[in-house]
Amino acid sequence: MISRRVMETAVGFFMLAGLAALLMMAFKVSGLYSLVSTEGKYNVYARFSDIGNLKPRSRVTVSGVTVGRVNSIKLDPNSLQAIISMSIDDTIKTLSKDSVASIYTSGLIGDNYIALESGASDEFLHNNSEIEETNSAVVLEKLIGQFLYGQSNKTKEG
Repeated sequence: MISRRVMETAVGFFMLAGLAALLMMAFKVSGLYSLVSTEGKYNVYARFSDIGNLKPRSRVTVSGVTVGRVNSIKLDPNSLQAIISMSIDDTIKTLSKDSVASIYTSGLIGDNYIALESGASDEFLHNNSEIEETNSAVVLEKLIGQFLYGQSNKTKEG
């Protein structure tokens, strides 16, 4: 028969292994895992007039596949545009200099993310490149306001 002490030690190790697995899964799902490993990445920048609800660590995708994360968001005091720094996996080497960066929303009220669409240029993005062509976020509140404002103007005129 197994002694009580051995049984309690085995259960303790099993619990620690389970907690470690849950912690690793939480890091992977939340995007914090990418903060630990910065090797094999290069940074690119883009300017947007409206970033909606984009946050640091938001995902960066190409064709729906996550290829990087948003590093930081800063405001340019001269142009009043948001400057987004993104880290892209080093395995993605064929993003052309004329790529387009767009901010989209996951679902109706989900998180914002950046989608990259590669252009046709023979020159490619590298570390500290800037993506010139951007499409800002579509903010649902602004669309509703424009719809209501547009509808109220039509009723007043008609």
